[in-house]
Amino acid sequence: MPYTVLALKWRPNNFDEIIGQNHVATTLKNAIKNNRLANAYIFAGPRGVGKTSTARILAKALNCVNGPTTEPCQKCPSCLEISQGRSLDVIEIDGASNRGIDEIRVLRENVKFAPAQGKYKMYIIDEVHMLTNEAFNALLKTLEEPPEFVKFIFATTQPNKVIPTILSRCQRFDFKRIPTLEITSQLERIAAAEKINIDKDVLFAIAKGSDGSLRDAESVLDQLASFSRGKISLPDVISMLGLVEQDALFEITDKIINKDALGTLTMLNQIIDEGKDTIVFLNNLIEHFRNLMIAKIAGADLKLIDLPKELCERLLNQSQAFTLEEIFSAFNILSNTQEMSKRLESLRIPLEINLARLAYNKEESAHPVKVNPAPGELAPAPKEEVTRHSHKTEPEQRKEENDPPVKIISLEEIKAVWLAIIDKLAKVKMSVSTYLSEGQPVKIHGSTLTISFAKNHSLHRESLEKKENRELIEKIIAETLKVSLRVNFILSHEVSSKDNKDDPFIKSALEAFGGRIINEE
Repeated sequence: MPYTVLALKWRPNNFDEIIGQNHVATTLKNAIKNNRLANAYIFAGPRGVGKTSTARILAKALNCVNGPTTEPCQKCPSCLEISQGRSLDVIEIDGASNRGIDEIRVLRENVKFAPAQGKYKMYIIDEVHMLTNEAFNALLKTLEEPPEFVKFIFATTQPNKVIPTILSRCQRFDFKRIPTLEITSQLERIAAAEKINIDKDVLFAIAKGSDGSLRDAESVLDQLASFSRGKISLPDVISMLGLVEQDALFEITDKIINKDALGTLTMLNQIIDEGKDTIVFLNNLIEHFRNLMIAKIAGADLKLIDLPKELCERLLNQSQAFTLEEIFSAFNILSNTQEMSKRLESLRIPLEINLARLAYNKEESAHPVKVNPAPGELAPAPKEEVTRHSHKTEPEQRKEENDPPVKIISLEEIKAVWLAIIDKLAKVKMSVSTYLSEGQPVKIHGSTLTISFAKNHSLHRESLEKKENRELIEKIIAETLKVSLRVNFILSHEVSSKDNKDDPFIKSALEAFGGRIINEE
């Protein structure tokens, strides 16, 4: 007897066996019970989540000898033929290879004929978004007034490419990615039934790598069962899929917490030497910091994290080492790595640079020492305020500082309209507005406005330093205050919570949101 792959062998046969799409199954069952079936349906969602399987189940439910029924018998000729893909009344069409107007004209002619043995003639068109506009238009009249014995089911991974006139004639069901834990449970059932020797943590790794596609997960399990002799181990899955283990994500994050830049780079090099895909690693690390953010915000209530309980507990513990701002900053730096890689056409270099930035110990670098200090001379140099290097020459700088501004304006006047400046920026460039909102105007000297950021917001300062962003800020300030000012960005440790309380900008924000300052250290 020929071997049947797991994805086909374990395909659901009734509505109750559909994994992860309860909202779709429940609605369709109610429609059958109440005799409220539509002429046409669109099943939209990612690959491998059950769209075509659900279409076949609906076809069986309508054409079963006991149908229409929510529980097809699976034994009558109609049910068996549909399950085996050879029913004359259920026509499955590949939209990618039958996308032209000629094919749709043939379909329009054939819909006139009654079903061979069942109650309904079902047309299941997969990847329907691949049809041409002419083919779509040819379908319109048939969709609107089909024979009473005809039903259409369109499956697509890209519903945005289906023209609105088609969408308006169909009932739409959105299929979602299947949660990792649900895929793991299904793989566990399959492994037990198929007598595949495999641990649950290995099944979880397969589910995690499938990105919500049960079919992909089943295919990987099938491949591993053929590849491995005896028990399937976690290294087998890691090797096949190029995944990065959860332990590695926790370990490299611990090195970032401990400011171990060398250890971080060494571990990255090891991951690359093992043949891991750097894109997969970066995406996994970004997701790890996303999970840390959820853990930090939600505390012990970790329903938003699709991971086993023990991993959620580790995330909760690790999140305690970060402030929420530090997690946001790390997330921005890692996301920026992807943009940098497009310019350099290499991911390894920007990944190394930004991981080193995350793990760099700024406190140590702020205390330079002599290479060969004499006894008693080993002392830290005084800490200096970090400012940006001016792009002006010294004579130009002195001239700017000595020249009086066209209009004299006070720091208080600037703070009074600071929110308005932020709002105006948001309408032009949201990213600049978001970064600038984390800063505070702290000093006005001549025609230069100094804006201060907390020490962990170096990314904000660097982004705003870009010529186009700085010029945009200066333009909005000029339009708001009717005075030309240059902006200077610094990282400062000297902004106290007392100053925050008295700051009009902070006051207005607290009043607007009904907030209060809770940390005055």
